[in-house]
Amino acid sequence: MTSSALITTSFSAATTAEEVLDGIDLGGLRAVVTGASSGLGAETARVLAAAGAEVALAVRNRAAGNAAADEIARSTGASRPRVVLLDLANRGTVSAFVDAWRGPLHLLVNNAGVVTSGVERTAEGWELQFATNHLGHFGLAMGLRDALARGAEERAGARIVSVSSTAHMRSGIDFDDLHFERRSYDPQTAYAQSKTANSLFAVEATRLWASDGIVANAVNPGGVATGLQRNFTTQQKESLDAAEAAGVFTYKSVGQGAATSVVAAVAEQFAHTGGHYLDDAQEAYTVPNDAELARHPHGVKEWALDPAAAQRLWAVSTDLLQGP
Repeated sequence: MTSSALITTSFSAATTAEEVLDGIDLGGLRAVVTGASSGLGAETARVLAAAGAEVALAVRNRAAGNAAADEIARSTGASRPRVVLLDLANRGTVSAFVDAWRGPLHLLVNNAGVVTSGVERTAEGWELQFATNHLGHFGLAMGLRDALARGAEERAGARIVSVSSTAHMRSGIDFDDLHFERRSYDPQTAYAQSKTANSLFAVEATRLWASDGIVANAVNPGGVATGLQRNFTTQQKESLDAAEAAGVFTYKSVGQGAATSVVAAVAEQFAHTGGHYLDDAQEAYTVPNDAELARHPHGVKEWALDPAAAQRLWAVSTDLLQGP
């Protein structure tokens, strides 16, 4: 496993997102946070707004987004975040979001995600977890690239935070059957594939866009009880309980879970470098693809950082989104 020259910070698993931003003024920074109506997204948006950022909540449920925006304004005294409709599984709403965006963008937090208990598909026939967690965010980032480049010119850099998961260790990318059209469907494997894709996106986005001042990093928030688990199967819930009992992870508060996203978003250590996978506010060590999750809960598998796989996934994703 690789452990040398890893990027470290003064923060830890116990640090909260609010503590990461202590004393930091984000006035003038424009940010988009997807899935910001609850859970990690809402907390990430809250602390960014409290630090002075102009935040747009990109949400699938406008009523829930408005409630979150009202609560952020009430609890922080900050300006009320803007609420914008975004269904990552619907290319039309992604395009509408991009088309409506005006001005520079300095920070894009690709936080939203879904978990399904059985196979679900988009109108295109794409497997829903891959389509939402990866393809939707990929299309959003591609559409906002020029805005991010303008943001990078303003603030000497722009950042993308791609929220992955320890679950990525269960599966790499099956390029021969991305959408489970031939293999039997397993929701855990499908979710894992989408989370590996989130990390590979950060690798290739940085390679392609760093020259424009845009860097992307992937983060693992850790075990946090949020609405994401509402569709977990009994097997998935039992697997989580067993993992906690074995010490694979300890449940964090929402504030602690959002901390690593905020570190990737604002910490000076990640201002001009990307393609990394963060865990507990530090760059994670790399482990072989055959490593057991239980032995390396804070590591990242080689397949999630593989440059060749990242380039291939980028090409495949572009082709899918440009198709009919």
